[in-house]
Amino acid sequence: MPEQSSSRFRFWRWLGPALILVALLFGLTLAYSIYRARPILEKRIIETLTAQFEGNVELSGLSVSIANGFTVSGSGLKVHGWSAEAPVQAGTPPLLTVQNFRFQIGWSSLLRSPMHVHSVAVQGMVLGIPPRENRPQIRNVGKWSKKISIIVDELVCNDAQLVIYSSKPGKDPLTFDISQLKMEGVGRGMPMRFEATLTNPRPVGDIRSVGKFGPFDNGEPSDTPVLGDYSFTNADLGTLRGIGGILSSVGNYHGTLGRIEVDGATDTPDFRLARSGHPVGLHTDFHAIVNGTDGDTYLEPVKARFLHTAFTAQGKVVKVKSPAGHDIELNVVLDGARIEDLLVLGVKTEPPVMSGPVAMRTRMSLPPGPDDISDRLKLSGTFDISSAEFSNDKIQDRIDALSLRAQGKAKLAQEHLDVNAHSKISGTFRLDQGAFTFSELNFTIPGAHSEVRGQYSLDGNVFDFHGKLMLDAKLSQMTTGWKSILLKPVDPFFSKHGAGTELPFKITGTRSEPHFGLDFGHHDAEVDPKEAEVPHTK
Repeated sequence: MPEQSSSRFRFWRWLGPALILVALLFGLTLAYSIYRARPILEKRIIETLTAQFEGNVELSGLSVSIANGFTVSGSGLKVHGWSAEAPVQAGTPPLLTVQNFRFQIGWSSLLRSPMHVHSVAVQGMVLGIPPRENRPQIRNVGKWSKKISIIVDELVCNDAQLVIYSSKPGKDPLTFDISQLKMEGVGRGMPMRFEATLTNPRPVGDIRSVGKFGPFDNGEPSDTPVLGDYSFTNADLGTLRGIGGILSSVGNYHGTLGRIEVDGATDTPDFRLARSGHPVGLHTDFHAIVNGTDGDTYLEPVKARFLHTAFTAQGKVVKVKSPAGHDIELNVVLDGARIEDLLVLGVKTEPPVMSGPVAMRTRMSLPPGPDDISDRLKLSGTFDISSAEFSNDKIQDRIDALSLRAQGKAKLAQEHLDVNAHSKISGTFRLDQGAFTFSELNFTIPGAHSEVRGQYSLDGNVFDFHGKLMLDAKLSQMTTGWKSILLKPVDPFFSKHGAGTELPFKITGTRSEPHFGLDFGHHDAEVDPKEAEVPHTK
């Protein structure tokens, strides 16, 4: 019995140190594994990013811990574009910066080449694309001449940015803030599938896009392929001064970063101009060419409709630095539109002053700035209203009476008959600082024709027109009784070529309270040739 106890004692006396030795060896093995894993992983990260971007890589911090294999954490990652053989100009920002990243791999992954990483979590990534003249000429463009040591199945990034610097003087870099970004197939030299969610700054709204990007072209980033679908929801147009409504848009895109072709549609059920405040349902279908390297957009074309009016627009939307915003230049064509729809949208007065079909060709300019859109909007063009009817009974009654008298039917005019004389109106116009100026305005009703110049404001407070009225009837035929007799001697003074009557007249006041009268003392002012300019439209 004593011998058995002695044997057990000796066994435990030797087992304790053995266990301690095993634990120590295991600890040393782990420490050595971590010690060896860190430089291996650092080398592979640098090799892969160097091959991916053909750039110089900095990594300020990398740590490895044992947790379900290896847990790798890094910080201060920078990729300077591009290679050491062709350094970039001084002051060029890094091509890629990452605040922090983290991933896990199994023990056996270190023995594989390339090493597969299932998922990498990234925080604070910025991809910056300098303009072409700030990039060196790269040899072996498009060829994977260096070793790809890591293939990432999935990259999940929060708070990412894509910053594209412009070569145009005075243009701010184009910045895309991406709240969430998920990319698959990173590092294979093939297109990467992505899902991105971001908040558009102006108008404020949510954008979600799913598609493919790459492979990244190091020599010419603008040639990098891109395709996908997008949705833009809850876009509050009220964040753009002068307009309002909630916009939604869906579409798809394809091409290269320097030339992205976009096909989409927008719906704004409550679109309105702040000056008028009348909401209308606005729908558009568009085809656009977007230069992803500077944000310039070319519309080819936009087809829009609201109420009973449809129109097309072609032009460009260019980002400018001062004042910050977008400069919009469009050629707009309206065929078979309704004048009352345009007035509902653009004029505060209700109901619209007139109705009828209208055709229009106009050049539109909307520069950026802090002022209301109605004050910044500039238009120049021509229009033709083929059969207008005034909604204001006072105005229409006077038009009816004038038409009858102009035809020599003075007795019928005195009976205040409701003849509903339709008016034909055409002219050349210019809109600037919230006021329409007409360098040429022709107004025709049965028996009468007028040529007018003048202006009115969108707020309805200015209505000032002067012109000549040509009538089929003589002056004495426009009235009855003793007035007709008294006017016979003066007929020759107001007749033109011995027939009819020609009278100078004016319409002043406001749209709601217009004042008509003769205008013998008015002299036509010189017309700025620019005001008579007719836009060229396809």
